[in-house]
Amino acid sequence: MSYKIVILEEAKADYKESLLFYKNINPKLAVRFNDSFKKSIAFITKNPFQFQIKYDDVRIIFFRTFPYAIQYSIYENSVIIKSIFHTSRDSDLNVF
Repeated sequence: MSYKIVILEEAKADYKESLLFYKNINPKLAVRFNDSFKKSIAFITKNPFQFQIKYDDVRIIFFRTFPYAIQYSIYENSVIIKSIFHTSRDSDLNVF
């Protein structure tokens, strides 16, 4: 069963900011970041329960090739992407 992906506006902003960061370094790096993001989303779509709940109802998948993670929750037949964040930066999202 495939789940519908819903990306919250805050997560879209996180993604765009990260993509722009890599694009400013090197456009090819931005393409690789985008590919890694898409692979993570595709995996979540097919296997949303693969990752354990970290807190409340939030699960986390880590990118394979970039220091980023996606926080998401599952509601009925939808996966709600709540945030996309850098795992090494100081952030409230990094505190569990």
